[in-house]
Amino acid sequence: MAELMGRDGTWTFDGEVIRIVPGSERGVHKLRQYLGEFTVPLAAVAKIAYEPARKGGRLRLRLRDGADPLLQVTSGSLPDDASPYQVTVDPGRADVAEYFVDTVRQALTLEQIPDGPTDRYLLPGPPVPLTAAGVDGIATFDGERVHLEWRWNTSETKRRWGPRDFTLTGLEAVEWQAPSGLESGYLRFRLYGAAEQPAPERDPNSLELWGFKKESGTTALLAAAVAVRLPHPSAGPPQARTAGLPQTDTAEILAAAAATAPPAALAPPTGSAPTGSAPTGNAPTGNAPTGKAPAATAPAATASAADDDHDALLRRLRELGELRRDGILTEEEFTSTKAAILARFHPAG
Repeated sequence: MAELMGRDGTWTFDGEVIRIVPGSERGVHKLRQYLGEFTVPLAAVAKIAYEPARKGGRLRLRLRDGADPLLQVTSGSLPDDASPYQVTVDPGRADVAEYFVDTVRQALTLEQIPDGPTDRYLLPGPPVPLTAAGVDGIATFDGERVHLEWRWNTSETKRRWGPRDFTLTGLEAVEWQAPSGLESGYLRFRLYGAAEQPAPERDPNSLELWGFKKESGTTALLAAAVAVRLPHPSAGPPQARTAGLPQTDTAEILAAAAATAPPAALAPPTGSAPTGSAPTGNAPTGNAPTGKAPAATAPAATASAADDDHDALLRRLRELGELRRDGILTEEEFTSTKAAILARFHPAG
């Protein structure tokens, strides 16, 4: 048994796992505190080292590539102080740190643990449910479904799509990119069969990220929680688990197009008599029977409604073109959806 206590956390090794407990003091990065206590199995460890310094030093753990979903999705781009795999060694505790390192190294040798990459995750990932905020929206994940809600400042393209929901069976991968300089980062959920991805501020499957401590820290944890439930990227190309998944977004567009134009504007009202026909029944002169418009006003009303609905459908076509331009729809999806929308201009019969 080996234990090292520092200002920003405590590490304990029992021969099988390293238990990492982050500190609760103000200087400890929020991501480490949000992640909380967790264990690292010996099989996930590649190396451990003590880095001495004038004021104590640092104990650093390096995991095997592919073992940890958090490191996998962040691709080594976490800020150094946000990494949960390092702990500060207080002055006067160097001997304890060196003993801890020797104990872990001896166990790695005895168990013949390889230091090469692994094709499966060896850590369970952050606990769920999780909520994470980006610049233009909020993501939640309950272990089975991702939900995106947009903020007031989101782009018009995203606002048109409305809230988004993704099941794990519809996701091919999750991508996370930290903000860098003047470039914003993103949390992106990549769907099966998706075309080239647009910029995060226009992608309805992404949150835009800006800054790290205040806005983006928990998005990395949410990305890891999703990633650990998807096929490991080193396990070979994943197979689509549900046929036709790329058509999910097209169906949403078709539904939106159908809701845009009231059917009454696209076909004559049922029960209306043809122009010039005499009214039936014994209705008083000057009053139209129920379901029929007065002959003098019906053409103008119908033309006005048709103009409004044609304008709405034209707007939908423009939006559809933007989605193709941004790479959200494939050419095939764009063509089939456009045909369905145009059919509403010229209904059968």
